[in-house]
Amino acid sequence: MKFKLIPVALLLSSLLGGTGAFAADTNTLTVSASVTGTCKFSTATSTLSFGALDPSLSTDASAAATVNYWCTKGTTATVSAGAGLFNSSGNRMQNTTTSTEYIPYSMTLNGGATATGTGAGKSSPLSVALAGTITNTNYINAAAGAYTDTVVLSVSP
Repeated sequence: MKFKLIPVALLLSSLLGGTGAFAADTNTLTVSASVTGTCKFSTATSTLSFGALDPSLSTDASAAATVNYWCTKGTTATVSAGAGLFNSSGNRMQNTTTSTEYIPYSMTLNGGATATGTGAGKSSPLSVALAGTITNTNYINAAAGAYTDTVVLSVSP
């Protein structure tokens, strides 16, 4: 009886892992992400102020401002300006108390109609120089008061 138990014990031992070999396996895990090419202005609002216009002067009025924006590294952006709220064959500001009074003005971005730049990331902002002009003939006969316009600047990759 002892001899019959030995083969059974060896069989059970190999089935339960005592002397059996196990094979190892591997799995390759791919980790991925994607960075969206985007551009954003550093602030939500900007101001291009011509200040007080003196009709007794014979000079054009000018104004300058800088607007900062950033783009994802390597993303090329275009900044453009909308027509403004009171556009009629060009930009113009409306008198805040007499809605039939306007002063025309011109505006450029980096000396042109649009500005471009290539981003280096959020911590490296780009800038666009805004320049505005009101010719003397457009304000020497203007009604007294404050004038305003709202122009939407857009930046897109």
